[in-house]
Amino acid sequence: MADESERAVQAAIEAEMRLLDPDVRASPALVSELLDPEFLEIGASGRRWDATSILTVTSDDSVAPEAPVEVSDMSGVVLAPGIVHLTYFADHSGRRVWRSSVWRLTEVGWRMYFHQGTLTS
Repeated sequence: MADESERAVQAAIEAEMRLLDPDVRASPALVSELLDPEFLEIGASGRRWDATSILTVTSDDSVAPEAPVEVSDMSGVVLAPGIVHLTYFADHSGRRVWRSSVWRLTEVGWRMYFHQGTLTS
């Protein structure tokens, strides 16, 4: 069971890192492969986002490919079979945020179901 949990956490981490890749973030098609249709985000700004609104933002060329997100302290835990919760610290051009994501395994792979960011100093 531990190996299965470790594989699930690792798969969710790999998907999260893909979603943070500037080249992926700049592509609505690639982002849509990683977001669950029922996706919900509560952003660091306090704004609520769904998959449609995220894809609208990523399609307006506002994501700079040269601006990577620096990630540290990433950890994950299996909440239930096919459900992984990740937490980590992200620094994006000096904007520092604690992040929390819930990933679920679907017929087409791991998809982000929920995400929240909280600004920190």
